[in-house]
Amino acid sequence: MVDAATAGRRERKKAATRAAILEAATTLFLARGFDAVTVREIADAADVSPKTVFTHFPHKEALVFSDEGERHERLIAAVSGRMAGTSISDALKAHYLSEIAALKSGPQSQILALMEETPALVDYAEKMWLRHEDALVAAITEEFGLEEPSEEIRFYVRFALQIQLMAIREPDPAAAIDAGFHLLDKGWAPYDEAGGG
Repeated sequence: MVDAATAGRRERKKAATRAAILEAATTLFLARGFDAVTVREIADAADVSPKTVFTHFPHKEALVFSDEGERHERLIAAVSGRMAGTSISDALKAHYLSEIAALKSGPQSQILALMEETPALVDYAEKMWLRHEDALVAAITEEFGLEEPSEEIRFYVRFALQIQLMAIREPDPAAAIDAGFHLLDKGWAPYDEAGGG
């Protein structure tokens, strides 16, 4: 049986390897562009094998979006943990603005610039974002006390996720988010007010 100290050491080593791979990949991507860098070059820079890179990151694109799990948690928490009296749409609007502001400032702005010049990354990011659909549908369904999601919930979530994808490309994301939710809420408001029924 593996003792706790050995298991802890193993986890720390895995975390250190993952961090080294991410650091190497980010440095190379920012210096030369995503498409110009190979997984072998990333592995060499991190002093690991290409197989080890793929053990931690199933696709090369995943090296750019290593925080996917955290983004997922923040999105769901924006709805399920919102303050009393705050509508789902208002919670999502605030969340989107916060996420876009974070992407456009600090170190994340370099990643956003890298994305904008790499169509494969834009495509991956959009598909990754839409993978949150089922979890968001489930969170709203649970909040309304329903056993199964309604068609209204499914459509609302699909359209709400698209608003963020469109807003991030706009010069004024806040105006785009307001416009998107203004249109969406016209159909959603009566359903939301009725508690999903």
